[in-house]
Amino acid sequence: MLTLTAEASARLRELLEQKQRPELLLRIYVQPGGCRGYSYGMAFDDKVREGDTVVEQDGLRIAVDPFSVEFLQGAEVGYVESLMGGGFTIRNPNAVSTCGCGQSFRTAKDRGKPQSCCGGAG
Repeated sequence: MLTLTAEASARLRELLEQKQRPELLLRIYVQPGGCRGYSYGMAFDDKVREGDTVVEQDGLRIAVDPFSVEFLQGAEVGYVESLMGGGFTIRNPNAVSTCGCGQSFRTAKDRGKPQSCCGGAG
């Protein structure tokens, strides 16, 4: 389904320790919007919902809802530090076009519903 890089696993573990909530899982989802048609989202969640696909790696759990699962097949979640700060990234083999910030994409089969993103610079 999807995987975490070593950097993403380490950062996710740090965040869970800071929250003192090791039972939380990371929910990764796709929603219509963004300048290319779809955008990514991530949030901590305390429960698995009906229909979720759950991936366990390095003792961490990731939940993906039924709508998002087809868009994230084979994706890799990473974490990078830069001069502007750090953040999670998604390398998605299903994306045929992405915006400059990497938060919006479209696939060969589905263009989604493009709209402005990145402060209108998309």
